[in-house]
Amino acid sequence: MRRLHPSPAGPPGDDLTDDDLAAAYALPPGRSFRVDFVASLDGAVTVDGVSAGLGSPGDRRVFSTLRALADVVLVGHGTAAGEGYGPVTADSAVGRRRTALGRPAELPVAVVSRRASMAPGDRLAQAPTLLVTCAAADPGRRAALADAGVDVLVCGDADVDLPTAVDALAGRGLEQVLCEGGPTLLSAALDAGVVDELDLTVSPALVGGQARLLDRALRDVVRPRLLQVLEEDGVLFTRYAVGPS
Repeated sequence: MRRLHPSPAGPPGDDLTDDDLAAAYALPPGRSFRVDFVASLDGAVTVDGVSAGLGSPGDRRVFSTLRALADVVLVGHGTAAGEGYGPVTADSAVGRRRTALGRPAELPVAVVSRRASMAPGDRLAQAPTLLVTCAAADPGRRAALADAGVDVLVCGDADVDLPTAVDALAGRGLEQVLCEGGPTLLSAALDAGVVDELDLTVSPALVGGQARLLDRALRDVVRPRLLQVLEEDGVLFTRYAVGPS
């Protein structure tokens, strides 16, 4: 991976080691809400329903790096089900990388679902998974998931309130949130004003179709500020600050 813009991790043009990449994406201690997405040049986020068709070896390295640095992954239930999410265990590649960075090996996954759509037998329905839902979700389903070992966070009444959810995660020591989508969750997070950083991989592809980075118009135009660009084989890895400067 080659750097297009200087940063403390190395001069422009240098290939980055895994340690360099971790330094390039490291955040200061404290609360943060970082979003990671891969999209085509025309804004598509999936090919044949999954994001893998837009990925690259560099994108997988960035994905693993961001997970290694995070306290918790936040993902919508539709994305978790469609992409086959499972627990991030100590013996996984990400778990080993987290250990090498001095972080807890396991990475909790927090699934956002207004209807508490997970079932106790689902792949993710075990500790240390969290469910972020609302009071309108079926109480019996919430209780069954809690009995299965899922930490159920009720955040909001008729719908999930993301600022409350971020506070609830921080209250459990999960301050640095990595949001992995999908488009509905990203749109809601931007409208709620909780996003601090967008890490967008831009794949040199034109896809068409309906699955886009955002699934609706936002209440206000968001104007992120470019922090960093890396490049590998025509794929761009961008970091943008979101919110007040």
